[in-house]
Amino acid sequence: METERLRPTVTQREQWEVEAKVSDIYQLFSSVPHHAQTIMSELRRDKHLDFVTKGLGRLGPSYCVLDANRPWLCYWILHSIALLGDSVDSELENNSIDFLNRCQDPCGGYAGGPGQIPHLATTYGAVNSLLTLGGQRALSSINRDNMRTFMLRMKQPSGAFRMHDAGEIDVRACYTAISVASVLKILDYELVQNVGDYILSCQTYEGGIAGEPGSEAHGGYTFCGLAAMILINESDRLDLPSLINWVAFRQGVECGFQGRANKLVDGCYSFWQGGVFALIRRLHSLIDQQLRPSEVGEGNLTSGNIKTAASSTLSKQVCGLELTSSDDDETSHFGGGADAELSDIGYYFVKGRAELEPLFHSIALQQYILLCSQVQEGGFRDKPGKHRDYYHTCYCLCGLSVCQYSWSKLADSSPLPRSLFGPYSNLLEPIHPLYNIVLDKYEEAHDFFSRS
Repeated sequence: METERLRPTVTQREQWEVEAKVSDIYQLFSSVPHHAQTIMSELRRDKHLDFVTKGLGRLGPSYCVLDANRPWLCYWILHSIALLGDSVDSELENNSIDFLNRCQDPCGGYAGGPGQIPHLATTYGAVNSLLTLGGQRALSSINRDNMRTFMLRMKQPSGAFRMHDAGEIDVRACYTAISVASVLKILDYELVQNVGDYILSCQTYEGGIAGEPGSEAHGGYTFCGLAAMILINESDRLDLPSLINWVAFRQGVECGFQGRANKLVDGCYSFWQGGVFALIRRLHSLIDQQLRPSEVGEGNLTSGNIKTAASSTLSKQVCGLELTSSDDDETSHFGGGADAELSDIGYYFVKGRAELEPLFHSIALQQYILLCSQVQEGGFRDKPGKHRDYYHTCYCLCGLSVCQYSWSKLADSSPLPRSLFGPYSNLLEPIHPLYNIVLDKYEEAHDFFSRS
């Protein structure tokens, strides 16, 4: 009986195996001369570009299982190329736009492939792909009227969204809908109504956010929930100190992040968890208010007061943007009055200063990404012993970018060398932390849709 009680679980054995592999890599790194460490910690930029660019032309038979995720594959690959500071040639660009056009449903939204039903997740992937490509042809190909119609069809009485007709309802659906509507400047109070109530119901006793009420807190859903709450200007309804505490403790002894408590480290959470801190850094005033509630005046407005009542007048401050809504406003779903300002939250959010220092070990996370997740032949993987793929390549690069700019006060300011692990040539392009689009591509899209 005593022997039975001491026998390790499968989870324990897997954890020990990962720790041993990571430890071997770190010990090797620490034992070699400085010039060898520089080589080991170098981002294999050309190898990564070669790996992802080939994926736009032809995929192996193992990718058949992702037939309903083809806009996602476009996004993972195109976003990786943009993060690496490169772009595709005109032929690949036109082929990508043409393919995504075939995925756009006549009634709005994008499907996982031509002839399939529209889905909010692949809509997010398709729109972000087109924004990453940039230019008149890509941006004008998105039918914003039909997009809003599709999103309203997915909107539920609870305030949440369905992923597709008769599909699942979760926080991921809320984020993809709100993110797309915001970046296309079609976000309005009809789409926003009660979304915050649903996301708030998904914050768990742990502090993180679950996919749906009653489930376990999860790194991906925590990012999606927090980002959506910021975009609808209701982030102060969340328990932010508790959320920070939960995410901070997901960085493990391997230096990478796990997605849930007692799970293995995974390179993709370099963004899903690390990206939360990129958002938190610009919410310092809200965090201060929640940590010192007695200092907050009773007359202050809360973000939860934003509703669609046309007879009320609301005034909010979010990152320097004042939102106002009154019965005198003449609003439409393409802008004007408060609706236009609501769609601009993402723009002003990234223009604000990030006053908080990083609340995670950014150098350690870069070390995990470059030494343990990077594949020398190109691409990134979940963890040592796993195979490279486009998903992990994209989100490891996103997490690396978040780390590199984690000490920068302004989103587009160049980081100091001490903020980077490895040579300064490792520096990636900065991203907009709410949408996960390279920053200059977001600004191009914002200008385009502001004029449209």
